[in-house]
Amino acid sequence: MKLKRSLTTALAVALMGVSLVACSGNNEKNSSSESPSATPSGSPSASPSASPSPSAEQKEKEFRFTLASDPPSLDPGLMTDAQSFIVGKAIYEGLMRLNPAGEPENGIAESYTVSEDGKTYTFKLRQDAKWSNGDPVTAHDFEYSWKRALAPETASDYAYMLFYLDKGEEYNAGKATADDVGVKALDDYTLEAKLKAPAPYFVNLVCHSSYWPVHKGTVDGKPEWATEASTIVSNGPFLLTEWSHGDKIVLTKNPNYFNKDKVHFTKATVTLVEPSSTVFNLFETDKIDWIGAQAGSVPTDQVQKLVAEKRAEILPVASTYYYMINTTRKPFSNVKLRKAFAMAVERQNLIDNVTKANQTPAHALVAPSIEGADGKKFREMFPDTDYLKEDLTEAKKLLAEGLAEEGLSKVPEITLLYNTDEGHKAIAEAIADMWRRNLGVEVKLANQEWGTFLETRSAQQFDVARAGWGADINHPINFTYDLIHSASGNNDGKYKNEKVDQLLNESLLTTDLKESMNKIGEAERIAMAEDMAVLPLYYYTTVTMVKPGFKDVVSDYAGHLDWAFGDKE
Repeated sequence: MKLKRSLTTALAVALMGVSLVACSGNNEKNSSSESPSATPSGSPSASPSASPSPSAEQKEKEFRFTLASDPPSLDPGLMTDAQSFIVGKAIYEGLMRLNPAGEPENGIAESYTVSEDGKTYTFKLRQDAKWSNGDPVTAHDFEYSWKRALAPETASDYAYMLFYLDKGEEYNAGKATADDVGVKALDDYTLEAKLKAPAPYFVNLVCHSSYWPVHKGTVDGKPEWATEASTIVSNGPFLLTEWSHGDKIVLTKNPNYFNKDKVHFTKATVTLVEPSSTVFNLFETDKIDWIGAQAGSVPTDQVQKLVAEKRAEILPVASTYYYMINTTRKPFSNVKLRKAFAMAVERQNLIDNVTKANQTPAHALVAPSIEGADGKKFREMFPDTDYLKEDLTEAKKLLAEGLAEEGLSKVPEITLLYNTDEGHKAIAEAIADMWRRNLGVEVKLANQEWGTFLETRSAQQFDVARAGWGADINHPINFTYDLIHSASGNNDGKYKNEKVDQLLNESLLTTDLKESMNKIGEAERIAMAEDMAVLPLYYYTTVTMVKPGFKDVVSDYAGHLDWAFGDKE
């Protein structure tokens, strides 16, 4: 998942033979059928913007936090970033949901069975789940939503997450019809999913936002349906009752939620503010209750002091901070130049003097906490220490060779793009200084607001761009297929290597876990050691602060704020 995080915060495809413990949703990582008379929010008789009152026996309990900007999209089919996911996870409910420990629990699904060949999953849905307009949530909603996410016209960056479905990839490519796709409502409360190959942990995949349902009558023919509180129909523990763009988001407890007794907060207020200094001031003046895990960041110069005072905590998370390189644009279409720029970065210097939150230098993509095989972490199986060496002599040599190959006497003007944030700015300035000192290259810096920044990256209108990726699920395929496979909608640098694609595709088909990991490991090695597909900087940590009296409000293993089932004493 695409991460919109400051340098001191973190965001934290389940496939074959490993117990996966989380699915989103990066970085960054990081990510609803209506009758004509239905009202969009609340109970059928509610005003769209009305906030339902808590029951008489329930005390008002509010949770307050910040996000750096408006979520770019609250449409599950288009959601790609952590800002959207933190709000989306509160207002939508999928078949399964992850608990704070990252373990899948029943959501709309009451139970499921798997065929002997592992290729057919049958989900039995609960019959008391409702949309916020009072309509029942049915298996037809899921069939519609999954096919919609795959439909070419939807243009979902995460469509590939549903390629496990039989004919899902073909439908997305325009080579099959929606009727061919392996998902079908057998009746109102039974959903059948037919897969192209056995995927023992498909149940973890359906936690992902791309598998969440949307309300057909709300969505059809209304492209802007997910941009205002008054037009969103949802089915999660909270309702989006106010969305003042650029200012705040207010969520209130959903009285129609099937598991409402598990929801203790009556209200959540999200203030939209970017600077970490402002966020910290809001915390210190009791205007918010939480900082961290994609929901605000602690100012860098305060971190060590607050940790020493035990007011803040630093945790490692399954996320990677890296720079995306546009491999379609000169000079970075030349691999020697990509390697030169990567070798000239002093990662530990960056951590010690800029980020200052005990991060670990990264020389590849897959974060250290991601599972591998035989009881080992993936990075234990495939250390990244030999993929990239910080070697200034070799960097200068490669720079000269690459320029000669391109017929250039010097590096043309290049721009390093980052999304507006104090932390990202400080990192970009430090990296630009390293390239100036170590390579003699001048780099122009530019920043954009988050939504615009994502659009610019997706359109390949950049040379080098800041990026972060947080785990959607605890499997290395989530960092490799998502970021270096040529078919991935999240491969904004457009890196392409047919051998890498082949290895990643084959890793999905084998039922031998170690063989699958070996193929993923080799694909990552080629992409990093041979091709320098991206420029990795460090593996994230998250710095969190929470006011006394709150419980079950946490940063999950991937670095997302998990709050919907929290409580306040």
